[in-house]
Amino acid sequence: MTRPALTSSSQQPEWAWFALAFRPFFGLGAIFGVICVGLWVASLSGAQLIAPAGGLYFWHMHEMLFGFVAAIVVGFLLTAVKSWTNQPGLSGPPLGLLVGVWFVGRVAMLLPTFLPANLIGLIDFLFLPLAAVVLARPVIRVNMWRNLIFAPILLLMSGLNAMMHADPSGSAIINQHVAAHGMILLVVLLMCVIGGRVFPMFTANGTQTPRVTPLPWLEKATILTTALCIPAGMALLPATEAMTGIILMAAGALNIWRASRWRFMVALQTPMLWSLHLSYWLMSIGLILIGLHQTTGILTASISYHVITLGGISLMILAMVTRVSLGHTGRKIQATPVITSAFLLMVAATFVRILPALLPGQALWLLILAGLLWMAAFSLFVIVFFPILSRARPDGTPG
Repeated sequence: MTRPALTSSSQQPEWAWFALAFRPFFGLGAIFGVICVGLWVASLSGAQLIAPAGGLYFWHMHEMLFGFVAAIVVGFLLTAVKSWTNQPGLSGPPLGLLVGVWFVGRVAMLLPTFLPANLIGLIDFLFLPLAAVVLARPVIRVNMWRNLIFAPILLLMSGLNAMMHADPSGSAIINQHVAAHGMILLVVLLMCVIGGRVFPMFTANGTQTPRVTPLPWLEKATILTTALCIPAGMALLPATEAMTGIILMAAGALNIWRASRWRFMVALQTPMLWSLHLSYWLMSIGLILIGLHQTTGILTASISYHVITLGGISLMILAMVTRVSLGHTGRKIQATPVITSAFLLMVAATFVRILPALLPGQALWLLILAGLLWMAAFSLFVIVFFPILSRARPDGTPG
């Protein structure tokens, strides 16, 4: 008696953690982000639980950008490049090795007493250049030069990471705050490029409405001024603070104009869409607030940048990792009440983080509350999606 043929789903391994880059980097990145914010909230509450590389403030700033955000960015890009190029995506042991480089960097930063400071910086530095090489190879192989832009962006992130590591060692040309601000603005540029490519399509598909036709001049002007924000925000341009502020406000205004054409109102009934739209609006408003800080001193640099890091970057990450995780595991791209709650928690975290500008006497407790709301939002993502990310697609398709 012959055995029945195996179905495609039965041939798929149950544990699919290294099938594609989004799985480990979204899952581990989200868990790491919750840990980072949790340790920071504990320190604000008076509990010094760790003594990381560069001190607790440096570690918080560095790891949220080059640990958490970098992991999500790399997971997204290395998954997207498979679709862009129709080439096999990084998977299996090579993906495991890249994840291992990222993970060892996180451990080295958290437990610095076991290694020399220069070696810690080198270990942490390696992740983004390796990811840039992995991203560039399939793009170059099929001559899809339009998407090669993302490899230089990863290399620029590497340079900013090196600048941050140089500051605590006393060898910095650019201090850690300037490098961190540069990284935030570089992520904004990435959001601007990717958002312009996919948000109108997502909105049209999700609401069954016509897709907005882009205005070529507006697209170019928006991307150009957003790119110019990076050297402007890092004080690398021969310009006064007033001129720097004008550049940032112009970029914010152009991004708002661009986003206003994407039919935000039709997306309000769909959490998977309004979360993306709102994150783009908050990112744009954040640029304007930074510009106002430069020109008038209204608000602080910290509050202005946190509008971007919480309302823009964190909310967009939460919305995108949810969408990509559902879509690439063969599930319907629809937010459950739990995921909708996660989006709302992140919006709440953003507005609570702004409140110290109005209630300076309650600043400490508001910072703690904002951190707890951030943790709650990403904890919900981890609870719902960790099983999805770690198991094979239900339809048996690889990936």
